[in-house]
Amino acid sequence: MGGLRQLAAPFVVPGPSGVAVRTRLKQLTARDVEMLRQVGAHLGSLASSDLKARCNDGLGYGAAAWAVRKRALTPQSSARWAGAITKATHDQWALARRGAHAHLQSLEAGVRTLRHRLSLPVGEKGSKGGPGGYRSRREWHAKARRLRVLEDRLQRARADWKAGRVRVVRGGKRLARARHHLAAAGLSETAWRARWEAERWFLQADGESGKRFGNETVRISPDGEVSIRLPAPLAHLANAAHGRYVLTGRARFAHRGEEWADRVTANRAVAYRIHHDVQRGRWYVTASWQKPATPALPLAAALAEGVVGVDMNADHLAAWCLDVHGNPTGNPRRFFYDLTGPAEHRDAQVRHALTRLLHWARTCGVKAIAVEDLDFAAEKTREKHGGRKRFRQLISGMPTGRLRARLTSMADATGVTVIAVDPAYTSKWGAHHWQKPLTSTTRKTTRHDAASIAIGRRAQGFPVRRRTAPPRTHQSDGCGHRTVQADRHAPGREGSRPRIPGPWTRSVPPDTERTRATRAPNTVRGARSAQEWVQDPFLRTGKKR
Repeated sequence: MGGLRQLAAPFVVPGPSGVAVRTRLKQLTARDVEMLRQVGAHLGSLASSDLKARCNDGLGYGAAAWAVRKRALTPQSSARWAGAITKATHDQWALARRGAHAHLQSLEAGVRTLRHRLSLPVGEKGSKGGPGGYRSRREWHAKARRLRVLEDRLQRARADWKAGRVRVVRGGKRLARARHHLAAAGLSETAWRARWEAERWFLQADGESGKRFGNETVRISPDGEVSIRLPAPLAHLANAAHGRYVLTGRARFAHRGEEWADRVTANRAVAYRIHHDVQRGRWYVTASWQKPATPALPLAAALAEGVVGVDMNADHLAAWCLDVHGNPTGNPRRFFYDLTGPAEHRDAQVRHALTRLLHWARTCGVKAIAVEDLDFAAEKTREKHGGRKRFRQLISGMPTGRLRARLTSMADATGVTVIAVDPAYTSKWGAHHWQKPLTSTTRKTTRHDAASIAIGRRAQGFPVRRRTAPPRTHQSDGCGHRTVQADRHAPGREGSRPRIPGPWTRSVPPDTERTRATRAPNTVRGARSAQEWVQDPFLRTGKKR
């Protein structure tokens, strides 16, 4: 066990701290659409200029600079619109900063791996602790050139990090690059331009507690009436008092609608974001608000009724229900999803799989789901896995972050506790100890099913290894102490039985001496059997006299 890394203890995942629901804005007139376009384009240009100013500030940023930017935006919009723009700019810059730090760490890991492998002789095999040398002189030369490229990138990334420079594209880097590859993206120039402009619009407002319906800028009443406070240069478009515009259509939130209605009725803060789906030609509004953190259930209380172990894979979730003793019950379940296609389709597939998983967990009567605390941030580099391109694509396509966020939110709504465990060795140990014993003629247990058992047992605090089966009745001492469950802290409980010195033959019955002494031979070979036998109490076999 000296070569194994230390396993982290399982913990209860805290519940979500916010809620976001979305609905479609229907029955909009041409005037409504034109107003939304003008307001979004105007505020989007202000957001772009503010983001540029924030990026120019770099690390020399403070509250005074924030106030200066907000005062500059207020005459062109309003105080609340300016606050929302500067806050969104700050969040976007902070996100780009975290991305730059992750990129810097990835480059450092790649350079470190390349230097180590280049220092080894060509053809030297690696060990479990690290990779070996490259297979050929040609590969060594190619990796030496790549090391120089990565070192140059690392030098520039470090300079940008120290100077506080970030790379941000309002509208998205992927969409910006698609402009140069319209045929591959399946877009015309007109269609791309429409999507690009819509992505750069700004139509979001932060909530305010104590204000009417929880938001003074974008206000939605309990009956669904949507009104927007127009920026000062577009006040002439207002159709209501106080420079507001009331949309013709009504908003209805089907999901968490009662919770949203309770908040707006009590004038509690609700933030809104209006966005346009160019491909479908639809307008949507997203309402979001913070919620008090749900008290985390103690680990022992969450596991009181058993647990469902879940192993996440590239195309399905493998789950198995375990009782309070860590024994798998029933049959394994697999919940498949398809991660091809657009982001909306992939997100819907994940939500559908998690919904079926949570419903099945509730029918099993458990209150907890155990999942791996996966993080592939440092596992996707080509330097770490070499030519294993398919494996790198596999782990890159697994939606670990999205599944974590979705599962936490959906489990909190259904009253199920999520327990995160260390992912080390779950697949290997689960397949070694559980796959073969649970495979029968009517049930084929996969490696992923066995891993789900390992995950569930680790959440319960049990070892992954199964208890050694007792021997057959007449091979040792019958069905004695080996059928009793030993304490999991008892030394040697999982090992084989100790070897007792001496011959391993059956014991002679107590009346053997009397029976064999009176027996008369009836064949020629019987003369050998007519010898007198006496049972020695200190030996396990008979002794001739």
